[in-house]
Amino acid sequence: MVKVKRLKTKEMNSSDVNFSLLKSQTNVPVEFVWPEKDMTPSEGDLDLPIVDLSGFLKGDEAETQLAAKAVRDACMAHGTFLVVNHGFKSGLAEKALETSSLFFGLSKDEKLKACRIPGNISGYTAGHSQRFSSNLPWNETLTLAFKKGPPQVLEEFLTSRLGNDRREIGQVFQEFCDAMNGLTLELMELLGISMGLKDRTYYRRFFEDGNAIFRCNYYPPCKQPDKTLGVGPHNDPTAITVLLQDDVVGLEVFAGGRWQIVRPRPGALVVNVGDTFMALSNGNYKSCYHRAVVNMEKVRRSLVFFSCPREDKLIVPPPELVQGEDASRKYPDFTWAQLQRFTQSGYRVDNTTLHNFSSWLTSHYPNN
Repeated sequence: MVKVKRLKTKEMNSSDVNFSLLKSQTNVPVEFVWPEKDMTPSEGDLDLPIVDLSGFLKGDEAETQLAAKAVRDACMAHGTFLVVNHGFKSGLAEKALETSSLFFGLSKDEKLKACRIPGNISGYTAGHSQRFSSNLPWNETLTLAFKKGPPQVLEEFLTSRLGNDRREIGQVFQEFCDAMNGLTLELMELLGISMGLKDRTYYRRFFEDGNAIFRCNYYPPCKQPDKTLGVGPHNDPTAITVLLQDDVVGLEVFAGGRWQIVRPRPGALVVNVGDTFMALSNGNYKSCYHRAVVNMEKVRRSLVFFSCPREDKLIVPPPELVQGEDASRKYPDFTWAQLQRFTQSGYRVDNTTLHNFSSWLTSHYPNN
């Protein structure tokens, strides 16, 4: 049985971390220093396919097949690709980034009104200090649970915490997440096509009643960027992640045995495969192993939309992916609720999360 590592936590919260002061310090506090193995410098830029979605969204079959092939090649290699012409309303992405800057520009006391409460996914954090006591990420985050349709949960959460004067923040994020949700369903269909499924809508239908997690990341400047990370090396436990970057370099993907830079591209969104979709593909598509580095002089911002299945739905790959003499199930049946509970109970996500979770699940539920 695999022994699951759980990191030591302590009684601490986001009010203990003030990046307005930390970013001007010459030395990074020891809590934010990462091991040398995680700080290996990147080597060059990752050559990612830029998938033009315009033909696919218009129903052009020839263009769809070209897009599907590019997606398949990328997902089998490292689990990440770029998309352009994704159908977002003009100016929406820029407005959402500006709105995130508005929130993180509030006073510390104002942001703490939206502080994450233990046991709740939504809220503000600084350095994830409420969960861990070492290897803290050099970032501030605002995380919001997203559910389709009324009530407008993002807007309601922020208004309830920050008051009606900040209602516009929630409204902009709600509109942005509605667009992201529509895009992820289109991407799920394209992923099904890329895998050659007889029912090309299999994954789209699987996620139609799902939910999502929306996160705003704010990475302050750091005097010692070679000592700390904005986000440590990890695979997302969710299904797919759609990421909007600003124009500051920071995202890096481990591919070809080395860390490589994913440079921001105007108008493009980054799509990463997560652990849940890797299980849904029966291991055919790789979960993307990535991290975020910080900058000595510049603030970096990103907006992230994590697509999740309905909490009680069994994660089971399509039957055709487990047929044939050489085919077998790579992972046991599980639900998103089980995996989320595992990752939120002291386990820090990394590149072995799905393996360790599967071993834990098999040992605790042998008849699963």
